[in-house]
Amino acid sequence: MGRLVDRSGYLFAAGIVLAAAILLYEVFMRYFFNSPTIWVHETSVFLCGLAFVFGGLYCTSRNSHIRVVLLYDIFPPWLRRIADIGVSIVSAIASGFFAYAAWHMVMRAVVTPAGTIRLETTGSAWSPPTPALIKIFVFIVMVLLVIQFLILAVNYARGSHRSAK
Repeated sequence: MGRLVDRSGYLFAAGIVLAAAILLYEVFMRYFFNSPTIWVHETSVFLCGLAFVFGGLYCTSRNSHIRVVLLYDIFPPWLRRIADIGVSIVSAIASGFFAYAAWHMVMRAVVTPAGTIRLETTGSAWSPPTPALIKIFVFIVMVLLVIQFLILAVNYARGSHRSAK
């Protein structure tokens, strides 16, 4: 799973570059041609939001997330391993709770009270369904985070994964 997440990072990095390019396009359209767009701001926020949400999964899969090392660095290797297992399990549980909450957000953003499917929109002049799409993406990433943290916990327990420094 880590390799797939690692390779997918290029797609989200390209999204950041695309967001910057379309913001530059907006500047030219607005200030040089006096013809502002109605879609650039929401599109760039959506692309950057996707990259930001994906970043948590990306860092976890690479085991490069922020670590508070005040005590961790003075632990002997066997205690570091136990701490890594414990932190991974607690993080998996927390991610599971976030996935549960995200599921409820997805249901409100995708399913109407009458039971029909209708994606939540921004309500702007363009009104794309980006709020629903980002909520669906958050749910998917949180489920993947649960899986990734459990993989890390198993790898730490087997001793096949080195602790990050």
